[in-house]
Amino acid sequence: MTALGGRERRKFQRIPMEQIVSFAHLGRGDQLGQGINLSAGGVSFQAVACEIDLGDRLNLTFSILNQLVSAEGTVVWATEVDPLTLEVGIEFSEIDAHGRALLVEFARQADPEPSL
Repeated sequence: MTALGGRERRKFQRIPMEQIVSFAHLGRGDQLGQGINLSAGGVSFQAVACEIDLGDRLNLTFSILNQLVSAEGTVVWATEVDPLTLEVGIEFSEIDAHGRALLVEFARQADPEPSL
C-alpha cells in the first residue's frame, strides 16, 4: 500500500542485514537463507531450491548483535528471483522478550538519533 505521493508507509523501519537465516517449516529440518533486511515486525531473506508458499509458518533463527534470536513467523510474500531462488518476507508471530529487545537495539544502532 502506498501513501500520497507514491511513498510506501511501513509499520517498522527495515534495516539491511547480510546474516544467514536458518528456517524450517514447523516439524521439518532446517534450511539456510541469506538475510536481506530485518525489522521489529519481520525479516526477509533469499532461499535457494526450497518450496515456500504464502501462509506457511516457519521457525527462524538468526544472529543480531552477536546473539541468536529464535522466532516463529508467517510467509506474507514470496517473489521468484530466478527458477531456483525465492525472496521471502516473514511477519513475526512469536518472538520472546529478549529477541524483541535485541531487534529494538539493532534498529537503534542502525539509525542513531542525531546529537544536538
